Amino acid sequence: MKDMATGLSMVPHDVAMERRGGDIVLSTRVPMDEIVSHTGVWLHRWAAYTPDRIFLAERAGEGWREHGYAEVLEMVRSLASGLLARGLGPGTPIVIMSGNGVDHALLSFAAQYVGIPTVPLAEQYSLIEEAHGRLVYVLDKIRPAMAFVDSARRYAKALELPQLAGVEIVAADPAGAPRPVTPLAELMAGDASPGLEEAHRRVGPDTVAKVLFTSGSSSDPKGVLTTQRMMCANQAQMSSVLPFLKDRPPKITCWLPWNHVFGGSHNVNMMLAHGGTMRIDLGKPTARGFATTLENTRAHPGTLSFNVPVGYSMLVQAMEDDLALREAFFRDLDLIFYAGASLPQPVWTRLEEMAMEIRGRLPLMISSWGMTETAPATIMLHENVGRSGIIGVPLPGTEIKLIPDAGMRCELRVKGPNIMPGYWEDAKKTAEAFDADGYLVTGDAVRFVDPADPDRGLVFDGRVSEDFKLTTGTWVQAGKLRLDALEALRGLVQDVVICGHDRGEIGLFIFPRPEQVHGDNTSEGAVIDAHLQAGIEAVMREMERSATGSAKKITRAIILAEPPSLKDGEVTDKGSLNVRKIITRRAGLLERLYDNEDPGLIRV
Repeated sequence: MKDMATGLSMVPHDVAMERRGGDIVLSTRVPMDEIVSHTGVWLHRWAAYTPDRIFLAERAGEGWREHGYAEVLEMVRSLASGLLARGLGPGTPIVIMSGNGVDHALLSFAAQYVGIPTVPLAEQYSLIEEAHGRLVYVLDKIRPAMAFVDSARRYAKALELPQLAGVEIVAADPAGAPRPVTPLAELMAGDASPGLEEAHRRVGPDTVAKVLFTSGSSSDPKGVLTTQRMMCANQAQMSSVLPFLKDRPPKITCWLPWNHVFGGSHNVNMMLAHGGTMRIDLGKPTARGFATTLENTRAHPGTLSFNVPVGYSMLVQAMEDDLALREAFFRDLDLIFYAGASLPQPVWTRLEEMAMEIRGRLPLMISSWGMTETAPATIMLHENVGRSGIIGVPLPGTEIKLIPDAGMRCELRVKGPNIMPGYWEDAKKTAEAFDADGYLVTGDAVRFVDPADPDRGLVFDGRVSEDFKLTTGTWVQAGKLRLDALEALRGLVQDVVICGHDRGEIGLFIFPRPEQVHGDNTSEGAVIDAHLQAGIEAVMREMERSATGSAKKITRAIILAEPPSLKDGEVTDKGSLNVRKIITRRAGLLERLYDNEDPGLIRV
């Protein structure tokens, strides 16, 4: 059916709900589209149907490097032959150490074409020496047969690591290599392997396409086995409820990193599944990178927009005084999709106002819920609701188990064809990931928008795995409380960690904004700054006045002198905090947080 507000083909929510004991199980009555057996089916389909349509593109000097579907298929088959000629197969993974790029995509698709797993990593693991510990951790766990970088000179330090001794290094640009490397062009030009067709025929739904490492926000990163079934089912699930994706070939210009499931599986495969065009944006929503993103948006804005909330906030600000940018962004836009956090309602509203100004109608504005382990989309909003914060309803083929508490905050567990079979060489973690009924234990919590009407959807409500008990037995919803504290302390702090497990009161570790710290007076890792301490205390007193009960009352804080350490694993590749590592590494400061005589303590 056509949605009147957006003019797009959509399928309305149609949720089935049943009670199983004390649990609630949700599914959808919407049927699922056909699932192809592997990504190579899409590549062959579009190479035959629309050989010259651009599939992959990236900036090259003043212009763009562009490759159509038939050309991509030819290069993928050549690379796949080169990989097979080296004896690579399902048990010899390829680590991809550099970020998004056409060559990265070609090698990844070539490996998938013949059943060789790839392991895309955050480029900062290789580029920042302090983060080499993360790279070493993955290399030790994966034991790759090959590693790829786009520039041997740029990644020279990482290529010298002893863990890569004996591993063939392939570089798109081999200049400046600190050791022998194979040029990508040489790999692509190798003799055609006589086993290419047979290897391709063996690829099926259970073939591992790639291993994606979790961000490690609560433990060491885990390697998620991402199968062809997971990726192909996920695209069928989404196209079932967003049929406008099939009405015209989608186009995106996207920066989201491919070592994450959102950018690398969700977005790239959406273009491939629908014969779309993927333009790679080497910018990002940062002070240094956003100008590049704006330049690319003006040149090729796309029909779909995927971003994180901060990216949309920066884009709205840039469009306020730039009519040409507004016209470019909204000209052909069907969809605005955000994930990673809730989009601030004022940003949502301004995007709607700008869309109406430029086009006279709205794009569909939605979000979803997913994890690396779920390929990722499992819950998705596919109706025009006019407000931020709703993650939606189950996608076709999935079952959502909700375990409610007395206040109807529900622990979330999921099942479906898009769910992982397990973690790379970790039977213990795999077993712990599923409950007795085969549902993935996500550690997340959700609530109903309206418990009487499941079609209204669900909202995200923090992580159950972050919750803890005070010594009084009271549960603290640490994730939600952290967001409340960050909002209240905005302008004073960069981030906070909620403390209090097995303590009598809730406390805060505070990472201050550097410009708010006056002088350099510290006491064994704690900042002693009377002005900043007083400002934080005043905010905490305001928070205390509105707190309802000990589970929401923050009574003490300490300002940390050292920022989160990337080298020591306190920061994930997504930039989020590893709370467990921070609290463990700073155990002495945790004790001081609960010492009422400590000079660094802020107490209300």
